Amino acid sequence: MQSEVNQEENLNRIITVPNLLSFFRLCLIPVIIWSYCVKKNPLLAGEILLLSGLTDLADGYIARRFHMISNLGKILDPVADKLTQAAMLICLFTRFPHMLLLIVIMAGKELYMAVSGCLVIRKTGKVHGADWHGKIVTFLLYGTAAVHIIWFHITPMVSDLLIGLCAIMMVISAALYIIQNTRTLKGETV
Repeated sequence: MQSEVNQEENLNRIITVPNLLSFFRLCLIPVIIWSYCVKKNPLLAGEILLLSGLTDLADGYIARRFHMISNLGKILDPVADKLTQAAMLICLFTRFPHMLLLIVIMAGKELYMAVSGCLVIRKTGKVHGADWHGKIVTFLLYGTAAVHIIWFHITPMVSDLLIGLCAIMMVISAALYIIQNTRTLKGETV
């Protein structure tokens, strides 16, 4: 009984190291945009993106390792991920028009996830974290952004291949989340 109370207290904590790292990632977004679009320094933007990615890994590790998983963190972490990814895709779109495909898919997927996620929380009272396929999408998006930043004169074929791979995985992930959330909302066990 005591461990259930402690676990519930942890879930409701607001100020945790992982949550502070997620908040820090949110603060890096304008700096990434400024570096890439205003200063026209893609390398600096890439370094800041790398810092953001490392803090993302750190907050997940710390949350699991030190039992600091919280409901706020389950929301704040993916919000920081998605806003960072969206900002970087929009920056890259200024040089790579095919990035629009990823922006459109992301916008649709995240709109669905926001609405269905709220309905799932309302029905179950639980905040669910990202599944494996969502984590793969995050990895692919960061990797694609990094390659486009580092390889300034990337060939169109390689660029389109990376964008296509991301797009396919985003659609697969969206479909799996749609299935999962639909089942949850129907009261089926997932």
